[in-house]
Amino acid sequence: MKTGVKYSVIWIFSLFCYIDAAFRCDYKYSTGAKGWFKHVVIPATWADARLHCTLEGAILASPLNADIEAEMKHVIKNFFTAESEIFTGLHATVSPGDFYSIEGIPLNEVPLAWAENEPNNAGNNESCITFNGNGEMADRSCLETRPYICFRSGDLKSDANHCGTIDPEYRLDQRTGSCYKFHTVPRTFERANFACSAEGGHLAIINGDTEATVLKELFAKYPAGKMVGNFWKDVAFIGVHDWGEYGDWRTIHGKTLDEAGYNKFSLGEPNNSKPGERCGSIYRSGLLNDLWCDRPAPFICEKSPDHPPVCRALKN
Repeated sequence: MKTGVKYSVIWIFSLFCYIDAAFRCDYKYSTGAKGWFKHVVIPATWADARLHCTLEGAILASPLNADIEAEMKHVIKNFFTAESEIFTGLHATVSPGDFYSIEGIPLNEVPLAWAENEPNNAGNNESCITFNGNGEMADRSCLETRPYICFRSGDLKSDANHCGTIDPEYRLDQRTGSCYKFHTVPRTFERANFACSAEGGHLAIINGDTEATVLKELFAKYPAGKMVGNFWKDVAFIGVHDWGEYGDWRTIHGKTLDEAGYNKFSLGEPNNSKPGERCGSIYRSGLLNDLWCDRPAPFICEKSPDHPPVCRALKN
């Protein structure tokens, strides 16, 4: 059940009436660097780190000036040794050897020193740059996994909407008290879950006939002609799968479909067609279907209006 929505929305609107800068509470504002920082301790490849930050409304941080560098060094030294390395947004993934930040700043304009014996482009495969607590750079493989820092400039003035996010595609539905977003760019089930989580939500979970109607109506706003690409456009992933045991259909939060409140499969489903359909989806009818987890499909995210909470920047 989704409760407390009315008061959460009022709180969010009240907050934004009186502040200059606000963002997700899992980010901390630095008055020196004039921006929001989040240290992600779970290592990821450079590509996943970049995408994670982007989906949260930020970018993969680069030490582009002394203030940002100081904040990044402070974060590293609080969690690791000074020699520990994190990924930065500096990369040469477009063309080898041409390093730029995510913002498009060329490497020769970044005032940092290289670590000893760096850069060396070991194996002719080092197109991403790391940063350590000593303020030193090194080139590394983008496929390695490392912690990283996401950054959002305080100069960006986007306000959170009634869903508690700067993403305008999330819309609150009063019937359920939840916010929803339909992703037309297809992803595998795993990557769809990654995207929803980074956006502060989860793959949509149907808790009853009313919510099934909500998702059916949302799906109807995206006819096949609005989706670009060669993929099945009459199904969309939601937050259901079999947890590795075919037939044990549960939500991604561990509830059986009956416990969640909706267990209505389309006629003839689930059928495990061409064995491997172990992830849940809905048809345009709002009825459930089993689908191949590794084949990209559209998907629907759901989030609470008050998660993650929104915080104001503390000014000195």
